[in-house]
Amino acid sequence: MNLLILCTGNSARSILGEALFNAHGAGAVTAYSAGSAPKGAPHPGAIAVLERHGLPTRGLRSKSWLEFEAVGAPVMDGVITVCDNAASEPCPIWPGAPARAHWGLPDPADAEDEPAISAAFNAAFEALDARIRFALQAGLVAASPAERSAILQRAHGEALP
Repeated sequence: MNLLILCTGNSARSILGEALFNAHGAGAVTAYSAGSAPKGAPHPGAIAVLERHGLPTRGLRSKSWLEFEAVGAPVMDGVITVCDNAASEPCPIWPGAPARAHWGLPDPADAEDEPAISAAFNAAFEALDARIRFALQAGLVAASPAERSAILQRAHGEALP
């Protein structure tokens, strides 16, 4: 199963979602992240929280969603937006009509000092971790395309930390 996690800057929440889905998906899920206006690099706070939790960060990069519209790009089974800006922006039409969900979260990159940055990234990590674990435990990988959308939508509301 291929999942694409979208946000505007692809430096914080979508990077966390990519890393968490890949870790918890145990090979059954390949997650990617992208943004409509990528920042160019993952936020140091995202890398730090992933490392604190022992998750790999190698290969994570900030990239445009245009990479996933190109010929030869992986076909997506699901697309999840994680920020309010991405939810209101026009998303590309993904081949195969993937499942869609919006898991809006405050942008931890907006925090201004070190204690607030760490707390904001921890909160985003915990929220995404809970939603991803819920979706996987609810059978996301084995679900039909229609069931995937329902599972992803439920994960947003039922897995609140």
